[in-house]
Formats: sequence, C-alpha cells, structure tokens
Amino acid sequence: MSKNLAPKNHVFYRNQNWHYPKIEYGKGIYLYGEDGKKYLDGCSGSSVANIGHGNEEVAECAAKQIRKVAFTHLSRFTTDAVEECSRKVAALTPGDLNYVYFMSGGSEAVEAAWKLSRQYFVERDKRTSKWRVVSRWPSFHGNTLGALSMTGITGRRQIYDPFIADFPKINQAYCYRCPYNSEYPKCGLACAHELEMLIKKQGPDNVMAFIAESVIGSAIPAARPPKEYFKIVREICDRHDVLLIVDEVMMGFGRTGKNFGIDHYDIVPDIITIAKGMSCGYSPLGAAVVTDKIFNTIMTEGSGYFIHGHTYGGNPLSAEIANCVLDITEREGYFQNAAVLGEYLAKKMQDLYQYDIVGDVRAIGLMFGIEFVADKKTKEPFDPKKAVKSVVTNACLEQGLVVYPGGGSVDGLRGDHILLAPPISITKEEVDELYSMLEAGIKKACEEIRK
Repeated sequence: MSKNLAPKNHVFYRNQNWHYPKIEYGKGIYLYGEDGKKYLDGCSGSSVANIGHGNEEVAECAAKQIRKVAFTHLSRFTTDAVEECSRKVAALTPGDLNYVYFMSGGSEAVEAAWKLSRQYFVERDKRTSKWRVVSRWPSFHGNTLGALSMTGITGRRQIYDPFIADFPKINQAYCYRCPYNSEYPKCGLACAHELEMLIKKQGPDNVMAFIAESVIGSAIPAARPPKEYFKIVREICDRHDVLLIVDEVMMGFGRTGKNFGIDHYDIVPDIITIAKGMSCGYSPLGAAVVTDKIFNTIMTEGSGYFIHGHTYGGNPLSAEIANCVLDITEREGYFQNAAVLGEYLAKKMQDLYQYDIVGDVRAIGLMFGIEFVADKKTKEPFDPKKAVKSVVTNACLEQGLVVYPGGGSVDGLRGDHILLAPPISITKEEVDELYSMLEAGIKKACEEIRK
C-alpha cells in the first residue's frame, strides 16, 4: 500500500513513498531547498554532478551554443562541438579506444555496446552464432531492456523477466563476501577464472562479450577486484574471441582519481561505456567508445553503417557542454584532486568501524561504499523489512548530507549500503564537513536501529 508521501502535482515520481524536498538551486557542492535548508551533495546526484552545481563558465558555454543552433541530427550533419568532444574523449581513453558513438546516457551507451558487439561479429562472418553477453551478479548496467538483461540485481529485473534476455552471469569480485569462502590471494582469483568455465559451458561460438564495471557502482559501491583480475579476464576474452566491454558510466572522468577506473588495471578493453562525468549533469550525454579494430571491421572493411541510433545522439549542446566540462576538469586538476582528497577521506572513514552496524568501508578516489550489517563477526545482513538503508539516508539528510542508498548486494534482496561520491571539485575543508555530517548521521541511525 502506497504511503503517498510524494508531492501532489502532475509529476509521475519514481517513488510515491518518498518525501521529495524541493531544491531551488545549487552552488558548488551544495543544494539549497525552498525551505532554506542547505544540503551537501555527497553523491553528486548519482555520481553525475562531478564539478558541482551552478558553474557560470558552463552556463555561458551552453548559452553560446544555444544561440548557434537548436539541433542537428548526427545521421546527416556534423558539428565542431561533436568533433571536438570525440577528440577530447579519445585523448583520455586508454590504448586505441579512438572512436566515440554518442548517446544521451549510460543505459543507451550499454545498449549501443551490445549492438556494436553483435554487428562486429556479423560483419566478420554473417554465419556467426555469437550473441550472448556474460555479466556479473550482482551488477548494474542500466534500466533499458538490453541493459537490464546484463544487469544482475533481482529487484530491478524480477517484474520484467518475461521481456529480457536470459544472459549468463558469473560471481562478482566481492572480497568482503567472497562467493568462494576464501580470501585474496589464496583464492587464486577464482572470480576471474569462473569466466572461462562459463564461456566453455555456453560454448565459445555462442559467447559474444563480457561486460563488467571497472569498479562496482550502485550494486556494491566501491567494491573492486584485485590488481590481476582484469589481466586474467582480458587473456580469457582474447583466448575465446570474446569482446571485453568495461562499463565506465559511473567511474569515468576522474571519479577514481584516474581518467577511467580501468586505468588502475593496465589493460585496454574493446569497448567502454561512458556518461555521467562527461557532461556532469549539465546536459544528458553518454557514449560507447570502441577500438580501431571494431570501428574498422564495421565502418571501413564492412558495411560502413552501424544499424542503430537515437534522436539526441550527438546533440551539439550536450557535446559543447562536455567540451567545457572537460576543459575545466583538466585546468583545475580535479582528477588529481579526487585521488588526493579521496585518500584523505578514506583514512577518516576508518573511524566509522566504531559503530556496530558498519561492516565494510570501501574507497577508491572519491567513490565510497559503506555496507551495514546486523552482526560484524558473521557479516549477517539486516532483515530488509528494517529498511536500514533508508534509516541511514534519512539520518544523514537530517544532518544536511545527501547520500545514495542501495540494497540487495548479499543475495538480491538482503544487504544495505550507501554510496558516497561527492563532486571531484570538493575542497579539504568541505571533505571535513562531509565526514562530520556522515558520522553524525550514522551514529543517529545506529541508535535508532538498535532501539
């Protein structure tokens, strides 16, 4: 039964059981409500507003582009904005990931990567039987039906199961809850080698691609595999003629302290998907970036036509805003800022283990995950009916801190956590303020849960 807490208007809100404070404006890392309340945006919306809110330089850039042209369709015209944006993105991506196919967001980017993979193999051999994509459990790659087929979260998939492809999945690289009841390095990276076993079971002639986030986002915030993981995965994919797609929608453009999360692993994927940090929320933008091999197979040696597209792919306004955002992040050194202040905040967060509901604190750059447990020794999760993630979220909101709640990381239903991903433009003083609010929120939530 709905609690009907959402505002009474004509908006179809995502959750009718949530009270939505109205935000009037944002400035820097802060949001300001109509009631005068000030919020520190500790998750950048959903790891989107990486350079903060109300940036005047971006506003001026957008206004200038709007005066130039309302819209051009990338199937018929090109613009300086989209060409420059592709150049800047290609300069940041590893290896020969040189060709950028523009979308409006992350789910679209994942769908494009899916189709690019299929068309790549068809262009090579029209008789190919390769079509399956292997992903991981749990994981999140988007809410469109193709992306949802690759997503491994029970709550997201269950109601739509009749519509989605039944793609195979392997276990996540989730050291806190190792699915093999082992620990690194004794485990021998079983989570990576499981990929090869699954490819063999499915038949290498049927498996087209493997998709994985470089660092896990909303499914298990800030969980990441050991250093050797992606090298093993890359070798397995090469051995079986399987494309490696790395989802960088949340981690791309400085969130982890490097250009992309995969830069921590010294390998080059065949495709990466990008979005959020490219335009930092000032306009919707996403993309799939492919290697020379994939581009040449389809566009030079093959048909020369990618059978896919959306109206707003390559929107000149979004592309020009991304150009401005990328200029700002480079000039201000925000990627390095994420690395330095991320390490600083990670050290402070170790003090959160004093609270008996805090089971695991994970960090890389300015991406953090805090997992809550009913018992630290056994790692037993809370009963979902207790809605611990919501209790913590509301307690932090009362302190003026916005966090991103999530659940289901243990078995699809159980498992409470929050994600923190403040703007990478944050200062040391603001980091101290964030931590103070966070600790106060967790302390209050802990008291409420234990009553």
